[in-house]
Amino acid sequence: MNRRNSFGSSPDERAGDPPGAGTGTDVFVTHRSLLFTVAYELLGSAADAEDVVQETWLRWSAAARDEVREPRAYLVRIVTRQALNRLRTLARRREDYVGDWLPEPLLTSPDLADDVELAESVSLAMLTVLETLTPTERAVFVLHEVFGESYDDIAAAIDKQPAAVRQLAHRAREHVAARRPRQRVSAAQQRAVMQSFVQAVNSGDLAGLVDALAPDVVLTTDGGGLKKSALRPIVGVDKVLRFLLAVTPTGPAIRASTLTVNGEPALRIDIDGAVDSIVTAEIVDGAVTGLYAVRNPEKLTALADEVPLSR
Repeated sequence: MNRRNSFGSSPDERAGDPPGAGTGTDVFVTHRSLLFTVAYELLGSAADAEDVVQETWLRWSAAARDEVREPRAYLVRIVTRQALNRLRTLARRREDYVGDWLPEPLLTSPDLADDVELAESVSLAMLTVLETLTPTERAVFVLHEVFGESYDDIAAAIDKQPAAVRQLAHRAREHVAARRPRQRVSAAQQRAVMQSFVQAVNSGDLAGLVDALAPDVVLTTDGGGLKKSALRPIVGVDKVLRFLLAVTPTGPAIRASTLTVNGEPALRIDIDGAVDSIVTAEIVDGAVTGLYAVRNPEKLTALADEVPLSR
């Protein structure tokens, strides 16, 4: 799918705008980035999020828009319902997924880090935590904690009573608090760590990363059965280094660089000129405590153009 066209063109160019619906198109375009961000945070997949946004446009174009008082809330409600339907379908598919499932990395602007809460919410580490919630808990947490939606609006979106939404929000907050990244460091610190990885990969001296890794560092890899990866997280600096040495070739065919992925500095590894892996790091007290490596080639297609995320 051509993401440049999907994000850069207006809905009437993609799906056909009904006669006299110019205002409706303008409203949708205004909120499109928000809708994609909501869908992506619920699904962890750019392709599925785009499909949900397209379905939301079709429903919006067919709606009696003159009766919609709050277009933003109405559109968020639609995209949430569509994303929840898609999430339940994906849950069955992911049961058969080979190894650990990680979210699809997105190329984003470095400026996204200025919105600390949004940047944290779309980081691979946080999206991985959100994967452990039920679909409705995830929707409630994302809509309330990230996008500031009221419990009443969330209740309308997920067809539950506000009291039930409050209970879901409480459970979700406790669950996330127990598992969320322990400390968010500055982008400068993250870039410094990623640069050390770049130097280690390009020099072939991965053992030089020992000082950057915490003794109990955890490496989570996602190859989707298409690339070599561990079937479960690898724990401990020695085991992590052995795995990295086993999957990382040396010589001129490999090249490492940095880029901004999901609002944080990340490592890009290319082999023979094609992207092989995207790696992000969780850092506590200056040491890398978690590494997330996406190697599934089907998840490395959204790296050509920056994807706008907003709330």
